Amino acid sequence: MKPEDRNVLREDAITTMQTQLGKCVLDVERKSGQRVYVDIAAEALEAASHLMLDRFGARFQIATGVDTRDGFEVMYHWALDDLACVITLRILLDHAKPELNSIALICPAAEWIEREMWELLGINFLGHPDLRHLLLSDDWPEDNYPMRRNHGTTS
Repeated sequence: MKPEDRNVLREDAITTMQTQLGKCVLDVERKSGQRVYVDIAAEALEAASHLMLDRFGARFQIATGVDTRDGFEVMYHWALDDLACVITLRILLDHAKPELNSIALICPAAEWIEREMWELLGINFLGHPDLRHLLLSDDWPEDNYPMRRNHGTTS
């Protein structure tokens, strides 16, 4: 496939996502021709994941979670191999109530990384089939999240 054809198809994918998700697409940031970040409302994650899998045939790569000043940023990275592109679905969660619907039942490959984010950041993945410790011991203190910005500080 020619590079210019890939560019057109990438833009078609973004346009389709904006059309299907409407106001739930908050922003689109093109980092490069191969990297696109799509900021979405939390309630659109399941629909967006179905689009990535079913409509675009994307491959789930990984998800990442970061505790930022503005909230918890959760990013699901999807590879569109035929288009040589990665589309990242980015969601910002409130520090006061960090919860998000799990996509583990839609995409089983997300199960372990959601468990890791739950365990290390304290993000609750609603509907996750198996939220239990993955890296930390089972007797790890509750409400003690080692990847939070305030870990190890006293209130």
